[in-house]
Amino acid sequence: ELFEVGVDVLTNGNHIWKNRDVFQIIDREKRIVRPANLPEGVGVPGRGSGIYSLSGSVKVGVVNLVGRVFMPPYDCPFRVGKRVVDEVRQQTPIVFIDFHAEATSEKNALGWYFDGQVTAVIGTHTHVPTADERVTAAGTAYQTDVGMTGPFDSVIGVRKEPVIEAMIKMMPTRHEPAKGDLKLCGLIVDVDPARGRATGVERVLVDYDDYQTEKRWGLGRPPP
Repeated sequence: ELFEVGVDVLTNGNHIWKNRDVFQIIDREKRIVRPANLPEGVGVPGRGSGIYSLSGSVKVGVVNLVGRVFMPPYDCPFRVGKRVVDEVRQQTPIVFIDFHAEATSEKNALGWYFDGQVTAVIGTHTHVPTADERVTAAGTAYQTDVGMTGPFDSVIGVRKEPVIEAMIKMMPTRHEPAKGDLKLCGLIVDVDPARGRATGVERVLVDYDDYQTEKRWGLGRPPP
């Protein structure tokens, strides 16, 4: 369904294997990228990076990495990421890294580690957008966490009441997706395609109800 609405590539994180249906498609669907630093030698399906052609001759490399701080003991995202980025850069100077990690310090460190080597390092996982988007002097765009797309009347996308109950009583509850206050978070990165350097960033947070109103009126903004 996401591909049908125009998504070019789907990156992932630590939850990808919880739905076994993914095993049937991840090897053959090149538009799905899973973390490159999953343990080697255990037969993990799929790929940790991909190169995607846009209009004309522009190619964009996408690398997916997962963090280790407060997370399971994955392989080192710095060492594995460097190897994968070097391979991707042989085919295109435009390289985006999705770093799916818990700790802001680890995301920030990885951003500086790849400063000037990639077009963008964009953090995911915590579902809450951070206000630190920037382009470094070396031309790498960075945001600690791009946020989520889903219901904001929630606890990071989950119905509030069971989560609050679990935190108060310290007993497990069933987590269910929430439904209200839908928003889309994202980051727009302007890129110099010849050098692969980011030239600008814009943090995005679109309210679904506002968007639907604007679309009905056919205007950039709804009338007063």
